[in-house]
Amino acid sequence: MADISKLRNIASQIRRDIIRQVFNCQSGHPGGSLGCTEFFTALYFEIMDHNPDFHMEGKGEDVFFLSNGHISPVWYSTLARSGYFPVAEMATFRQLNSRLQGHPATHEGLPGIRVASGSLGQGLSVAIGMALSKRLNGDDKKVYALTGDGELQEGQIWEALLFAAHNKVDNLIVTVDWNGQQIDGPNDEVLSLGDLPGKWAAFGWDVVRLDHGNDLEAVIAALREAQSRSGKGKPVVILMKTVMGKGVDFMEGTHQWHGKAPNAEQTERALAQLEETLGDF
Repeated sequence: MADISKLRNIASQIRRDIIRQVFNCQSGHPGGSLGCTEFFTALYFEIMDHNPDFHMEGKGEDVFFLSNGHISPVWYSTLARSGYFPVAEMATFRQLNSRLQGHPATHEGLPGIRVASGSLGQGLSVAIGMALSKRLNGDDKKVYALTGDGELQEGQIWEALLFAAHNKVDNLIVTVDWNGQQIDGPNDEVLSLGDLPGKWAAFGWDVVRLDHGNDLEAVIAALREAQSRSGKGKPVVILMKTVMGKGVDFMEGTHQWHGKAPNAEQTERALAQLEETLGDF
């Protein structure tokens, strides 16, 4: 059974790491990172069978792909706090010659990163490729991927959905961060996504609804439900409702903090709302 108190402490520290990374370099994407903190905490500290002794091929372990790579701060913090690389290295976020680039990249050899991402729409295709590779190699571990909801406006996403369903890629669990916001404003104003559950189901996916994506217990339950549905002939998607900027009151629920760094006063206000539980970098 999950130790929810421990996981909440981890999530609080990850949120502090996000704010401090983005503030230090005055660049980055705090909104979506904060909104996905419970998801990353649950995935890496409770759900996935993964190994910080990183090997690119990921044989015999679950692997994760971040398609909406601009929310790299939450992933970097999660990886560091999981033991993939030193926590202190987060101080180099978005610096010249750092392994922690604004969008995750493989050139610098950062453990945990298997593909460069952030050019939206591509990560799901890569995840499908890895899932097929595992199937061909008799590897029964799962592939997880995260996309943004605004990212679903990319045509390549829908090609990938068709391909995965047609080829019964049922060792794949995709989660959509359904926060209703993107860089230019609310999804419904920029380009409405319509009936997302109906669309994914019509494309042949098994759909899990997660209406409380900032509740750790609900996230864990949804991921376990998705696991129970995998291996049955259909790829699985979790449609996860979150609040952009969750945890920092003045950042919550608005696209204004999609890609904006807080100033010193705002950073102090944000950190005052987030308990330091594991020690800052």
